[in-house]
Amino acid sequence: MQRHGGRILADQLVLQGVKRVFSVPGESFLAALDGLYDAGIPNIVCRQEGGAAMMAEAYGKMTGAPGVLFVTRGPGATNAASGLHVARQDSTPMVVFVGQIARGDRDREAFQEVNYRSFFGPLVKWVAEVDQTERLAEYISHAFHVATSGRPGPVVLALPEDMLSASAEVADIAAPVRLPAAASEHQIGAVLSALSHASRPLVVVGGSQWSAGAATHLASFAEGFDLPVAVTFRRQGHMDNRHSHYVGDLGVGMNPKLGARLAQADLVLALGTRLGDTATNGFTLLDPTRPGPRIIHVHPDPDELGRIWRPDPGIALPAPAMLTALARLPGHPGPWAEWTAAARADYDAWSSPKETPGAVKMEQVIAWLSAHLPDEAIVTNGAGNYAAFLHRYFRFKRYGTQLAPTSGSMGYGFPAAISAKLEHPDRPVICLAGDGCFQMTLNEMSTAMQHGANVVVIVANNGRYGTIRMHQERTYPGRVSGTDLANPDYPALARAYGGDGVVVTEQSEFPAAMDRALAADRPFVVDLRLDPEALATGFTLSQARAMGEGA
Repeated sequence: MQRHGGRILADQLVLQGVKRVFSVPGESFLAALDGLYDAGIPNIVCRQEGGAAMMAEAYGKMTGAPGVLFVTRGPGATNAASGLHVARQDSTPMVVFVGQIARGDRDREAFQEVNYRSFFGPLVKWVAEVDQTERLAEYISHAFHVATSGRPGPVVLALPEDMLSASAEVADIAAPVRLPAAASEHQIGAVLSALSHASRPLVVVGGSQWSAGAATHLASFAEGFDLPVAVTFRRQGHMDNRHSHYVGDLGVGMNPKLGARLAQADLVLALGTRLGDTATNGFTLLDPTRPGPRIIHVHPDPDELGRIWRPDPGIALPAPAMLTALARLPGHPGPWAEWTAAARADYDAWSSPKETPGAVKMEQVIAWLSAHLPDEAIVTNGAGNYAAFLHRYFRFKRYGTQLAPTSGSMGYGFPAAISAKLEHPDRPVICLAGDGCFQMTLNEMSTAMQHGANVVVIVANNGRYGTIRMHQERTYPGRVSGTDLANPDYPALARAYGGDGVVVTEQSEFPAAMDRALAADRPFVVDLRLDPEALATGFTLSQARAMGEGA
């Protein structure tokens, strides 16, 4: 049967199990929009391609299936690059379709022309341009395979508009069939042998491809072998933070005692993580050029093994597959009970709120959320000083309740929250955002209204880019440039979109504000008016300035 390229594409998405797509429409892919209409795939229409890309990335992070994005040529594609960078650094599967100029106009700097292979090449796992309508199914099948194989990540397919509107008779290609990965006896034996020679082991977990089952298996393995478990940056949902063997996160603003413990370990069992610069404090806690602990590195991409660290051994396997095997083993605690107990005690002390100045205190806000939100509530964030309060004081209880960019992208939290609420409409979804972070993507409020995503946004409003200002005061004390912010009336802005909101100026007002927010039948903004001096480090800006002056 003859079908135009847009219908071939949409039919292929149905076979791949795509539940929804995210887009900002463009005339370059009208045929694809027509195909989606016939296929019945919901199209979440967004307001800017960067926010749309972050929604698609969040979908991939939540489900393990590729988030699907449609953007138009030129500025549409370049706007989306921020979300693709998140997907690449966070190892999130994603398939992006980009409208392209007609094939006959290429290489003439035609209207909105971009060479996508050159532009996206360093940013994604694979990028291609489909020149023949007859090969659309082939390219799409390959795109989904690449996005989900090995270390997951984003792929880009450029679609010339004349190719997409042309018709062809072509067979569909079914979704790939994969056997579940499984650890061999030799691989399991290598882990057990290493543990038998250790006295100060530390399990470090991260990466994607996790699940609720993997989180349960991790807890069982840690308990059975009495092992301390640290997570990498913004992977705190990989293990119930209340578990006696969870010892904290190796990320920005990490507990110094946990960082020291990583440096003191004689065995690091790295499961799923790349063990990069953030987890190792800029390769100072562990240095790949110097002698260090034995590292057993379990990672799904064989090319990652040995790229930075010398693994002993390196095991090319998704971490959840290894944990499935390890959790089945009879428990065998080693001679490190005191080491594990001390690591947990350090975490408990670190996560006890430390008072900051001001009438509204972020440490108490986060402590309230941790104590009162349901275990299944999803919490999202972007980047900024406010996020360090969340990392330190919130205890994530279940897998899939943390959505945050390991790439450190500002503006991520709000689009991610919208995506999460669309996927889980029955669960509370709370976005934490700084005033600078929220302003990058708050235009997606109309997307939330249009599609019924009734999220709660808590804005840490201190009138500045807090983290940058902190570093500025330390490095160039008293010389403020480019870090102050003018803010709108956030509740009034939410009401203009059809949502609602409230300003909180005293800590005592926060619980009632959250009760209103969680009961609202529309997007709701809680605007926290914070003391500009307060920092997640426990210091104030004045103290940071004084440290800079004394340097």
